Amino acid sequence: MKRIGAVELGGTKAVVGAAVMDGTARPQSIETVRIPTTTPEETLTRCVETLRALGGRMGGLDAVGVASFGPLQLDPHRPEYGSITRTPKPGWSGAPVRDHLANALGHLKEGGVPVAIDTDVNGAAVGEGRWGAAQGLDSHVYVTVGTGIGVGVVVGGRPQHGLVHPEGGHLLVRRDPARDAYGGHCPYHGDCLEGLACGPAIEARVGRPATDLADDHPVWDLVGDYLGQMAANLLFALSPQRIVIGGGVGGRPGLLDRVRHHAQRHIGGYIDHPALTEGLAGFIVPPGLGAEAGLAGALALGWDAAGPAPS
Repeated sequence: MKRIGAVELGGTKAVVGAAVMDGTARPQSIETVRIPTTTPEETLTRCVETLRALGGRMGGLDAVGVASFGPLQLDPHRPEYGSITRTPKPGWSGAPVRDHLANALGHLKEGGVPVAIDTDVNGAAVGEGRWGAAQGLDSHVYVTVGTGIGVGVVVGGRPQHGLVHPEGGHLLVRRDPARDAYGGHCPYHGDCLEGLACGPAIEARVGRPATDLADDHPVWDLVGDYLGQMAANLLFALSPQRIVIGGGVGGRPGLLDRVRHHAQRHIGGYIDHPALTEGLAGFIVPPGLGAEAGLAGALALGWDAAGPAPS
């Protein structure tokens, strides 16, 4: 058994939790505390205080996992490893998230408390692979569609990094100006995937929040088309065994059926595989962990960082 702390650090709130885990089943008892995301110093200090309190009730912490908003520096050879890079959130560019937590918690365990960090969407992808809708698969993709669009990629059970980390929300998709005159919401790319299909893009296009729209509003077919293009592109480029789509917009009733329809149309019969039958119902799926995927992923990251279970 291992005693694992977890932080899901979002742009508006942080969820801090801890659990005793055996590494096989998802922890059923996770004590959590919600903290508003204000300044880096205030927010991270409160995260540390909460982890100390939760860990103290368990007899200490063996490791901590962090699933954070980004972008993040995830190259462990860089001095700013574990820091947020350039972000539109005021005051958070350069915030040393991992170092702050590791330094403040280091005295709690001989040799220090390992702190693993990844993006919030990579964390959610890890959680869905460990205990959710992608359990048992070697590779999968997790997509969250809400205020923005994030894409987490897992291969061999591990979240993928490279030059940076996946930024699939900014995939370039094809917009037909005759069908969709909206030029896009993204300040960098205009009509990239996020610029066309995230919640603010939907509201800007139709003049009302997405939550106020009927399920048969024509905009949902547009969104389904753009997400279907994304799914086809991910299949062609990464060949994942499953694509999990969640988030406030991603969970809209009926949307996944539209995504599957358009994805199959864009795949065009090019890839022949049993997993792509029955209208892609087993290939493009909703999350199994719902809104808890991020925190579950942080726990999984912490578990992996803790090393062998204490004897």
